[in-house]
Amino acid sequence: MSDEKPAREPIAEDARIDALEARLKAAREREEERNRPTVKGADANYRSGNRVLADLLGGILGGSVMGWLFDWVFGTLPWGLLVGLFFGIGVAFRNIIRAANTRPGDDGSC
Repeated sequence: MSDEKPAREPIAEDARIDALEARLKAAREREEERNRPTVKGADANYRSGNRVLADLLGGILGGSVMGWLFDWVFGTLPWGLLVGLFFGIGVAFRNIIRAANTRPGDDGSC
């Protein structure tokens, strides 16, 4: 083993590399901030999905209840319930089709 110094001295850190690393870190932080989702509530797709579900369930349940009440009053059990169920399904699908054919923002709510 030799006590001689190596032929080359280790290279000191270059200030340009440190500056480049700092700029890359700042650029990454800006890019993460820019790409972070900003939606705080439910988006339009979620709301329209909930509306379709409510129309479908409301039409079916509403038609069934009205048909059952018609049967209860007039004693025509299963026919009023079946007719009310089919009317409820028809109304539900009509509402869903109308909602699907309107553009977002044209629902008249404002």
